[in-house]
This record gives sequence, structure tokens and C-alpha cells, in this order.
Amino acid sequence: MLWPGTIIGAGAGYALANIPGALLGALLGQVIDRRLKLRNWAYLRERLGGRAAIHDADLLFVLLGRLAKSEGRVVPSHIHQARNEMDRLRFNEAERLRAIEAFNRGRDGKEGLRGYLRSLRSEPETGEALLRACWRMAWADGKVARIEQEMIAAWGQWLGWSPVRMQTLAAEYDPMKRNRVSASDEYQQALTLLGVEADADQKSVKRAYRRLLSRHHPDKLEGAGASSMRVREATEKTRELHSAYALIKTRRGFR
Repeated sequence: MLWPGTIIGAGAGYALANIPGALLGALLGQVIDRRLKLRNWAYLRERLGGRAAIHDADLLFVLLGRLAKSEGRVVPSHIHQARNEMDRLRFNEAERLRAIEAFNRGRDGKEGLRGYLRSLRSEPETGEALLRACWRMAWADGKVARIEQEMIAAWGQWLGWSPVRMQTLAAEYDPMKRNRVSASDEYQQALTLLGVEADADQKSVKRAYRRLLSRHHPDKLEGAGASSMRVREATEKTRELHSAYALIKTRRGFR
């Protein structure tokens, strides 16, 4: 005698066997996402391996911890820089404790990071903020080791950045190259940030500025339920937009 559940199970097994592999994979993926509320397969691998998934709020400090330990040991300048990042994000005491745990987790270096970073390709501002913080950490001890360069290059690749773009970002944090940045370079960076050409008229520049300001406005993101870290990143981006717009206005004589 078969229990009703057995009959249903057998029927389901027959049905599954007749579903094409690609379609079955898609269906299972949807079920996993709904049931476990996973963001990507990296989270699933962590859970199956008995480790807690890395949450978005912790990923930055996991990366920083990994960088700090890349040459074998964490030095005081690395700890100081991690605290600077907490100050930069205006963390409260609870957030600082969580960041310290994430930093230590990254220092242990047991998790793969590819899946987490690839999942951020649709959030370019967050990816850029992560890479900038990583370069600040890499330079915390006054030099950047080859292994640090290679790690950040790999992370940038997983985030979808081109090698040229990665080199441009790296140059911003290299003291030797940064000191050679001229006023014209700063002006070009401001144009690039706003996404406008050098010959754009005042109306076009202002429109681009306002569009980006609206997209990155902290209050708007907070109202949409964004994480506190995402809101703080947007606050920093807003400051950069203000500075870029002010520089372009001064250079072009706009009011």
C-alpha cells in the first residue's frame, strides 16, 4: 500500500524527469531564491559549506580584512585605516562591532568572493565605492605590494571593470601619479563624472548634474529602503557631484 504522498512524489519525479535541463535549472533557481531568499549562488555555496553568507553591509570590511592580511600580517596602519573607513561611513557602536567582525572574517580568508562581487555588477556605484576603499587600504602602509594589486585587479574584473578603468582608478591613489594631476586633469575628471563633453552648453551640464543628483540623493535612497551603507555611499557621491559641478561652472563661467 502506498501513501498518497508517495504517489504524488512519484508523479512529481516523473514530471521532473521530462523537463528539459535548462528549464529545470531555471525553475529550481526560482524556488531557491524564494525559499532561501538568496541573492546569488555564492550565498548558496556558503550555506552548503556550513558558513554564514556575507551580507552586503559586511562585504566592504571583509575585503579590507583580506587586503590587510595579504602579506601575512595585519599592521597598525591597516587597523587605523579600517577605523577611518568606519568614521567615513559614520558608523555607530553596533555597526563598528559588526565591521570588526567582518574585517576579521576577511583576514581569515576562508570565503570565495567572486560570486558576491559579480552580483554587484548591476550596482556600479557600490562597486566603485568598494574599490576606492580597497585602494585606500592598500596604501595605508605607504606602499602597495604586488599581491594587493593583483587582488584588487581581480575584484575589479569580477565587478565588470575594464583594465583601463582599473588603471585610471589606481592612479588616483598613487601618491607619485596623484601629485602630477594638473588642473586640466581635474576638469576632465569633473566632466567625466557628470558624463558631459567639454563643449556641452550650460543647460546640458545643469541637466546632467540634476539627473545624477536625483539618482544618488541619500534621502531618495533611504525612502526606497536602501541599506545605511548605501545611503552613506550616496552621500559621498553627492559631495563629489557638487564639487564637479562647481568646478565646471567656474571653468566655463556659468552662473
